[in-house]
Amino acid sequence: MNPTAEAPPPQERSEKDIIRSLQEEVSASRLSLFLQCRLKFYYRYVLRLKKPKTASLHVGNSVHAALKAWSKARWLGKPLSLRDLHDAYTKAWADISEGTVPWETGEEEEEKTTGWRLCDTYIRQCGSMATIKPDAVEVSVEADLSQHGLPRLIGILDLVQEGTIIDFKTSSSTPNPSSVEHLHELQVSSYAVLYRHNTGKKETGIELHHLVKLKNPKLCVTDLPPMTEQQEHRLFHLMDTYYEELGRAEFYPSPSFACMGCEFFGECRRWR
Repeated sequence: MNPTAEAPPPQERSEKDIIRSLQEEVSASRLSLFLQCRLKFYYRYVLRLKKPKTASLHVGNSVHAALKAWSKARWLGKPLSLRDLHDAYTKAWADISEGTVPWETGEEEEEKTTGWRLCDTYIRQCGSMATIKPDAVEVSVEADLSQHGLPRLIGILDLVQEGTIIDFKTSSSTPNPSSVEHLHELQVSSYAVLYRHNTGKKETGIELHHLVKLKNPKLCVTDLPPMTEQQEHRLFHLMDTYYEELGRAEFYPSPSFACMGCEFFGECRRWR
């Protein structure tokens, strides 16, 4: 294949071509989904079935966009006031147009208020962090891991500050400190590899900032140490498994309690 040739439109590409392109690069979220359920991965990344966004996803995206604006303003040396942040959040809520949310009557305003309360809570509880200039904000990075025989790793770092990688998350429940590191190891290891590959330095640490959607919202910060050599080996092994298993094109369901909230539940029930 001529690498300089223009790629055909997605609808004209064969399933085999799509799988081959998926083998060439992988992100933490893509890898995680493949390990969770191969059939769901197939529907989302191979068939590219479009589904309406959930209210929770819309809130999360809007909050994330507002916090990106807040961090970028600090990076530029022009911090946002609370009113400016509210304007950024309102604009993000209106601008985010990937899919549509089937809102119930009155639900949109309620969820919009919930999202803003999370933003407000974050700014009020982030402490001295607000006075520190970020190293990077929402930067797309990649790592060529061909020397390890692995796909190219891609990702977006929400925030890097004083060498610490920070990732924003919204949650409906308080994260369990004893399980957070295990549940997010794949993601934070991916970010560490990306950071080291692009800076030539070792991260000072990783922080997960969970904004919890309670009656009284709160910010839960989980401090994690730099990635260990063992964690890097585990990530590389999973990436190798992804490449090899994806090439077999065997997509099957993995039934679990998570299926009840899956957007492809109907398609899965009709799977043959």
